[in-house]
Amino acid sequence: MKRTVFFAVLLTALAISSVAFASAEGGHAVFTADNVKNYGLRILNFVIFAFLLYKFAGAKVKDFFVGRRDGIKQDLDDLQARQAEAEKKLKDVEASIANMAQEKQQILEDAKAQGESIKAAIIEKAKRDAEALTEQAQRTASNEAQAAIDTIRGEMAEMVIEAAQKIVAEKLSAEDHDKLVDDYLTKVVLN
Repeated sequence: MKRTVFFAVLLTALAISSVAFASAEGGHAVFTADNVKNYGLRILNFVIFAFLLYKFAGAKVKDFFVGRRDGIKQDLDDLQARQAEAEKKLKDVEASIANMAQEKQQILEDAKAQGESIKAAIIEKAKRDAEALTEQAQRTASNEAQAAIDTIRGEMAEMVIEAAQKIVAEKLSAEDHDKLVDDYLTKVVLN
């Protein structure tokens, strides 16, 4: 394989140099002995140069190009790995962004539900407090009404007693008074 490449390069160089030689004198060069000898020496010079170049620098050139090819291949592999990793990170970021939107919506829904439950609890407590206050106010009003009724009854009883005493005092004579006292004492003694 190495020799095939070498000879392919050599033939290519000869073909290129022959075209250059033919066009040196306006394209009408004649193959004379001097021209052929000059052309042959040039070819021999090139072959020696190519052989020396191959012999002393061939391995280094080959290693350079093989190393360069391996380096480029390694760089491409690294780039592909980094691209795959970057795509994975991009997908993760996109997923987390999508999750953020869902989490935001969930947080808003949770906050709204919590607010509604707090609102309902506050309203329920206010209703219970209002019922308790109403009940207490009714008891207080009932107690005050009962106390007022008792006070009024006491006052009415005193007024009735006073009125009865006046009526009895006006209508009862001394004789009737003595007779009532005697009847009462008799009843008390007999019982």
